Amino acid sequence: MKQQLTNIWKDWRLHAIVLAIVLLTETIGTHSFNVGPGVVLLLPMLYAIIIGLALFFTPVIKEKQSKNAEPLIVLGVTVLIAKIGVIIGPSLPQIIEAGPALLLQEFGNLGTILIALPVAVWLGLKRESIGMAHSVAREPNVGLIMDKYGFNSPEGRGVMAIYIFGTVFGAVFMGLISGFLATWTPLHPLSFAMASGIGSGSMMAAASGSLVAAFPGMENDILAFAGASNLLSLSTGLYMSIFIGLPLTERLYQFMTKKKNNTSVRKGA
Repeated sequence: MKQQLTNIWKDWRLHAIVLAIVLLTETIGTHSFNVGPGVVLLLPMLYAIIIGLALFFTPVIKEKQSKNAEPLIVLGVTVLIAKIGVIIGPSLPQIIEAGPALLLQEFGNLGTILIALPVAVWLGLKRESIGMAHSVAREPNVGLIMDKYGFNSPEGRGVMAIYIFGTVFGAVFMGLISGFLATWTPLHPLSFAMASGIGSGSMMAAASGSLVAAFPGMENDILAFAGASNLLSLSTGLYMSIFIGLPLTERLYQFMTKKKNNTSVRKGA
């Protein structure tokens, strides 16, 4: 680990590329456009992800820089979480006042199973859909699926597909959708701050960044609620998946595939 960190700090090519991307995206700045009554915010983070992804397919970034950049994401999110931890303190009364909404938020995440799993089965996916639909497929959930089904199982392939997809596109999606919905719907911005804490630091950062850009006067409250929500999701989300999410996905998958097979048999007859 020590040698890996040494190699990262000595990779001046990587640092120069990152600095250039940051300077470019900050120069472009934040832009927005209206879609109906809502507003879509385009933040520097979004530009940085797109530019970095595009550069990966050019000679500018080599495999060495790509591998060295991975641990830097964790370090960057750690700094963000430390900042949020400092902000949470003064906002504790508001967070405590929100009480049940924060504590029960994980049950809301189960609602995605009812949407994602039927779509996956309808598209023709088999047991891969269990790994794909039971959660947002972050690190704890990947570990859960690997432990129960194995890495080479259909469920393992499914959860890894969503993990990779979420890593590449999750922050972009969360950054766009949070700002749009917060300005399009009558729901309070702090409800979207709580919804941005799904157990992923990068996705939370993108979502809360859009909310702060849309409601700059509520910056501290938005970051505090998003951070507290993300912390609760990290601490309780895995247990929710073990005891409720994954068993529910298994049962629904068996029910839907059995019904689908019966319908196919009747049509064949």
